[in-house]
Amino acid sequence: MLSFVVFDPALPGQTPSSPVLRHAYMFGADDVPMGAAIALETLDGGGGSGGGAIIYCEKRAPESAGLCLQFHVDAAPGSTTPGVGPVTLQTCLLPDREKPYLLSLELARHRLMLILNKLEDWALFDLPPTDPGLALFERARQAFTQAVVEAGPGGGGPGSPTLRGGPLGPGTPTLRGGPLGPGTPTLRGGSSSPASNPYTPKADAYARESLALAMEAGESLTLTQARVQFSKRMSGELANAAARVSAPPNALTDHEVAESRNALLGSVGVILPTPPQIGVAVGAEQFTPALQKAVTTCCDFVTMPLRWVEMEPTEGRYVFSKTDRWIEWAVRTAKLPLVGGPIIDLRRGSVPEWLYIWEHDYETLRELVYEHVKNLVTRYRRTIGTWTVVSGLHVSSNFTLTLEQVVDLTRLAVMVVRKLQPSAKVQVQIDQPWGEYYAVASTRAMPPIVYAEMLGQAGINPDLFALCFEMGQPEPGRSTRDLMAFSALLDKFAALEKPLAIAALSAPSKPPEPEDTGLNAEHDPGYLRTPWSPESQASWMTKVMAIAASKPYVHSITWNELYDAPAGPPSRTVARHDGVFDSSLQPKLALWRLAEIRQAIKAKVSPANLPETPQVGTV
Repeated sequence: MLSFVVFDPALPGQTPSSPVLRHAYMFGADDVPMGAAIALETLDGGGGSGGGAIIYCEKRAPESAGLCLQFHVDAAPGSTTPGVGPVTLQTCLLPDREKPYLLSLELARHRLMLILNKLEDWALFDLPPTDPGLALFERARQAFTQAVVEAGPGGGGPGSPTLRGGPLGPGTPTLRGGPLGPGTPTLRGGSSSPASNPYTPKADAYARESLALAMEAGESLTLTQARVQFSKRMSGELANAAARVSAPPNALTDHEVAESRNALLGSVGVILPTPPQIGVAVGAEQFTPALQKAVTTCCDFVTMPLRWVEMEPTEGRYVFSKTDRWIEWAVRTAKLPLVGGPIIDLRRGSVPEWLYIWEHDYETLRELVYEHVKNLVTRYRRTIGTWTVVSGLHVSSNFTLTLEQVVDLTRLAVMVVRKLQPSAKVQVQIDQPWGEYYAVASTRAMPPIVYAEMLGQAGINPDLFALCFEMGQPEPGRSTRDLMAFSALLDKFAALEKPLAIAALSAPSKPPEPEDTGLNAEHDPGYLRTPWSPESQASWMTKVMAIAASKPYVHSITWNELYDAPAGPPSRTVARHDGVFDSSLQPKLALWRLAEIRQAIKAKVSPANLPETPQVGTV
């Protein structure tokens, strides 16, 4: 069993005596989530513990594992910028032991390791020692060393007592991979005596300082890499260099050839000769001149969602009118390319109620999927050039499909599109790319990267993989991650050697509604630096799009969505505030920023160099 000491783990607005666990899950090799019981016990505050809690993690497998959870990162001492805030972070893989780990120390350890790994992957070898990111990294390393010394041998203070290991006591409430929120009874271990803390507040303070500095360093280095890589991409340097790179004479496998190439170029995956395209997802409900003008100003293409629940609300009766008017306008008036789909998305809120009748009859369900894909592609094949055929099947959160059936439905959808429209581009959409759902899912689900690899092994070869990064939403798998984690995950999927489309990129312009997070706030998504607002949404958009646009394997980036949609049927379970227009169709700062980002890319200027505040104008 693994256990972690947390000092005063409360978020703002909570007290140290009522700590919470949010977005907590365990993972194993290759960051694949695993099933585990995760519970939290408050400390009595004695023995110099300073209050806080201990997190118990009981795995279902004996191998080393790590913990991922939401953690509040304050500003580093002397920093003039806000702290990173409550973001989802992870530890390294750790072996079981009786003595608990200090959570802040392990989070800092992982972040320092990630920075070193990415510096090598990105070939950032020529940065001067005075580079702000490297200077912050050196300060973080020194603070980490102080924390390790203060923690003592084995990670605990000299002569510190150890926690009594073993499983959680009888009757102890446990949490299988999910978070605890405010109002949830505090979990107290089943032992007859209260748990003790073998660490000092000083060790935790050093560790938190190291983590804060490492997060600052990671963000600075990530944006530096984005600027450098964007310049190389736009100038054609990367494409030309890739054409000149040959396999080393001692390379024995394709993997060794790829590793050698990546080390020379500082980039993984394919290298596209064209600049990234910027688009937006357009809901069909609203159709106004202001929205049309905004689309023509901000976008190189339009993504048209084709949710089954909206296209065929009643079995056999399609409703095309609202979708048709947007598609006709995009083709005839705006002259913009169209991306259609996802066609098949079986998640709750995206499928019509009548389809549930066939949930346990796979053969009939397969026929209905076939007919639905055929009907949509036949109708729009003269206007839509790229199809997102499926989305989120690997999550298996709604329909009870086996792994074989998930792959079969993906194959079926790809095959139908290729048969009816051979010239179309086909992309498979991957939702929740960090794979948190797999820690609590049944055996029907599969990790995102495994799903993508299985498609290749099954001979299903989409033209692109489309990734969804919707952060800051009060829904599973939508917690806020930092910039370096975002960049690193893109690089991980790039190793599939397929172009990537960012099919849904979004962050809200206001915090989630209390009724959406629920009384126990188990899905509180956190934020980056400052609580979500129009200003923080535009700032997040700028940095994340700058990172994505710099990746030579990223084909396109779609902001999700054009305007805010209210909660309720047929396709929204919670109110969303991720549009560039609000629900009354008033523009937000993100609208102006999206237009500036598109223009910057056209001018071959990295969006990371844009001023902090968008220039509000007339769209």
